[in-house]
Amino acid sequence: MKRRAFIAALGGAAAWPLAAGAQEPERRRRIGVLMNRAAGNPEGQTRFAAFLQGLQEAGWAVGRNVRIDIRWGTDDVDRQRTYAAELVALVPDIILASGTLSLAAMQQASRSVPIVFAAVADPVGGGFVDSLARPGGNVTGFLLFEYSLSGRWLELLKQIAPRSTRAAVLRNAANPAGNAQFGAIQAMAPSLGIEVSPINLHDAVEIERAVAGFARSANGGLIVTTSASGTIHGDLIVTLAARYKLPAVYGNRLAVDGGGLISYGPDFTDQFRRAAGYVDRILKGEKPADLPVQAPTKYETVINLKTAKALGLDVPPMLLARADEIIE
Repeated sequence: MKRRAFIAALGGAAAWPLAAGAQEPERRRRIGVLMNRAAGNPEGQTRFAAFLQGLQEAGWAVGRNVRIDIRWGTDDVDRQRTYAAELVALVPDIILASGTLSLAAMQQASRSVPIVFAAVADPVGGGFVDSLARPGGNVTGFLLFEYSLSGRWLELLKQIAPRSTRAAVLRNAANPAGNAQFGAIQAMAPSLGIEVSPINLHDAVEIERAVAGFARSANGGLIVTTSASGTIHGDLIVTLAARYKLPAVYGNRLAVDGGGLISYGPDFTDQFRRAAGYVDRILKGEKPADLPVQAPTKYETVINLKTAKALGLDVPPMLLARADEIIE
């Protein structure tokens, strides 16, 4: 499903309550949604639209048999805790949590309301579920990826920019997943002859200052870990990478669509469509404790050849052959 279709579904959802008003109302179930993006973030809107599409395919229509209360946490710890408490106070039948910080805030707010998560990196290590096969408790959902995948980003940097001997890893230090991704990258670094250092995805001023300082020395590249903060500051990071001629590898293809060099990661939008299926099953009587946490089913490599040319890089033929999409 294309992004345009997702947005159309999102727009259509807003009109459903009006159309349903002329009919005999069914019992409405209530779904709370805590997103880890800002309300105007295109990727967040696309993921939410995919969730709505999945609900619609399962027979749920906003305004007829379901109501959705949504909050946009912008990957801010305090804001997500506040919104989590607000959603629980609305007494929902179930909650969708997007990302690790959203899930942590929701589980802190309630240990009884069923919660389905999407795009969470380490639900077992984070203490959210007992195991992937038997989650236990009130939580289940969809795994972002195994942390070991993070080392693949460093390998891609070395392949596409062989002269790289230094890499700045942009990650959210307030998010346990960000630190774990950095740890996996750090473990891979010696074998590739690359020295890695972290940059905190806290605010735009800090990011710009840190990247400018890193770029003063030669043979550097960037690794942008997978997090809401990386997406929120995505345009800035792509701009800085171009300004300082830094090859950059991203965990999210959205950055490459916007001019980034290369990305490798799962299809995040698909997770939100699949999450709607779990929400449907739980609303129909199944328990989160009995639904296994599912791993991504599709990974993709995307390369922007225009950006590679601007950086003076020749993309190896083997890497081009493995790419799922090439932007020219």
